[in-house]
Amino acid sequence: MIQITLPDGSQRQYPGPVTVADVASSIGPGLAKVTVAGKVDGRLVDASDRIDRDARLQIITPKDDEGVEIIRHSTAHLVGHAVKQLYPGAKMVIGPVIDEGFYYDIAYERPFTPEDIAAIEQRMKELIAQDYDVVKRMTPRDEVVEVFRSRGEDYKLRLIEDMPDEQAMGLYYHQEYVDMCRGPHVPNTRFLKAFKLTRVSGAYWRGDAKNEQLQRIYGTAWADKKQLDQYIQRMEEAEKRDHRRLGRELDLFHLDEHAPGLVFWHPKGWAIWQGVEQYMRAVYRDNGYLEVKGPQILDKTLWEKTGHWDKYRENMFTTESEKRDYALKPMNCPGHILIFNQGIKSYRDLPLRYGEFGQCHRNEPTGGLHGIMRVRGFTQDDGHIFCTEEQILQECTDFTSLLVKVYREFGFTDIIYKVATRPEKRIGSDAVWDKAEHALIESLKASGCEFQIAPGDGAFYGPKIEYTLRDAIGRQWQCGTIQVDFSMPERLDAEYVGEDGERHRPVMLHRAIVGSLERFIGILIEQHAGALPAWLAPVQVVVLNITDAQADYCREIAKMLQQQGLRVQLDLRNEKITYKIREHSLQKPPYILVVGDKEKAAGSVAVRARGNVDLGVMTLEGFREKLASDIDLKR
Repeated sequence: MIQITLPDGSQRQYPGPVTVADVASSIGPGLAKVTVAGKVDGRLVDASDRIDRDARLQIITPKDDEGVEIIRHSTAHLVGHAVKQLYPGAKMVIGPVIDEGFYYDIAYERPFTPEDIAAIEQRMKELIAQDYDVVKRMTPRDEVVEVFRSRGEDYKLRLIEDMPDEQAMGLYYHQEYVDMCRGPHVPNTRFLKAFKLTRVSGAYWRGDAKNEQLQRIYGTAWADKKQLDQYIQRMEEAEKRDHRRLGRELDLFHLDEHAPGLVFWHPKGWAIWQGVEQYMRAVYRDNGYLEVKGPQILDKTLWEKTGHWDKYRENMFTTESEKRDYALKPMNCPGHILIFNQGIKSYRDLPLRYGEFGQCHRNEPTGGLHGIMRVRGFTQDDGHIFCTEEQILQECTDFTSLLVKVYREFGFTDIIYKVATRPEKRIGSDAVWDKAEHALIESLKASGCEFQIAPGDGAFYGPKIEYTLRDAIGRQWQCGTIQVDFSMPERLDAEYVGEDGERHRPVMLHRAIVGSLERFIGILIEQHAGALPAWLAPVQVVVLNITDAQADYCREIAKMLQQQGLRVQLDLRNEKITYKIREHSLQKPPYILVVGDKEKAAGSVAVRARGNVDLGVMTLEGFREKLASDIDLKR
């Protein structure tokens, strides 16, 4: 007898081996109809897989996250089925699941056009309507090779070569189309109805620009049409908020092929930058950080000591002078240790907190660049805390509290906390790791934060907390982090004199709140759809006259507001006031002041708030107080 234990603790017995689908059918026809796959003793398997021993079983349906992921993976295979029917000469490469979707890399003699993508999507719908079963066959390696050789699938053969230890492989048959995969996959195409192909882009075989170029068809798939419609609506909203489009429309920055991956900031964009940087500089000052500045270029030997030269060399920009090799710094931490090492440090100096708006460069591949979100040159609000092991808990607790306050003032209140623990390959004793992980976990508990554990996701030198923001349309952005490092102080010989008069190694906490300022400003632009709060808006007030008779009064208003430290734009053009209001409203300033003869005579202003909200007539002093309050309250 085979005994199956279900998630609710109930048990069912079967006279012999049984499939996941059989168990679902024995529970009820309703469950059988929605069974996508199973999880046997924690491992995902196909619905057709046989269970030949006592086991714990969870039936996976489209309501489960794993079920949606399986649907997406199977939809990628369906792309292959449709492409091979429409374009038999295409060669299929690989089609993995990604966040909220999937893609398939394909080699074809010409670029796919939008019309091609529409045709592929239509053929996929036709294939789904056939309601056919997806059949899995575990196949000996030699037969798998023959299957793909006979079909001319050169890339599949290369992938098989990469798996020399696999003696049998799963082949999934979509009618005449066959694909190779570890699975699991849906048992029938009826699960694949809620999908959409979204775009096509270039890609390289194995992700290496030196290899042949492929085409990548992206798509998304969901459990049902309602979820798909919500996703499409979210993506439409994301398109409206795209920082690249808003950067052009609001004249904030541009990117240029003369400096790929680097940002040209325009006056209004640089005003946002300065707002973020000066705010973070005040955060440093008010929370015990000493601001420092390290050089851009450091000798190769330093990067060899830290281990970056061996592990990160391809992502570093290098140069040479007087027969010495140098690298532009990809991170600031080694420089901060060199600063720490100047002079003798005592335990009384700890914790010692350094902060730097450090400009870094990383040689990101061209295909990975994305507006100002992913660039080759960026500035971090980087900080490093040198402390004793006993001080880790308090420093992490204080950092989390500070980070929450900062994010709230930037308009983010939904934060996801994750503790990444020791990886399999690591340095340091288990006792040290125990202490570091305990400190991170206890710091989040002390801050009242609910958190997840990410087993094995820590760095080789220590665990970390990752802080992820959820934005206005539900997207997640991992920004802040605090990492416990026992390694780099050892490698660069950092020491302090303890209370016992002996020399000790400090612990180094790597921490960042906003991370890359470029990326964070991109996130801010998209979070607020370009309508930044008054304290960050590049132009806070626009002053408009109705006729030339009010021009001098408008100049007085603008000068007075500028003397208050406000960012003011004055528009005295001889244009209709409705035209000027409409034109400036598109630039999303928090306030527009309109001045006519009545306002001039009364020493007042007519105030319009963002969103075409008429706030009526105010005294100039009343408006100044209102705007000052908005700025003080960070709104």
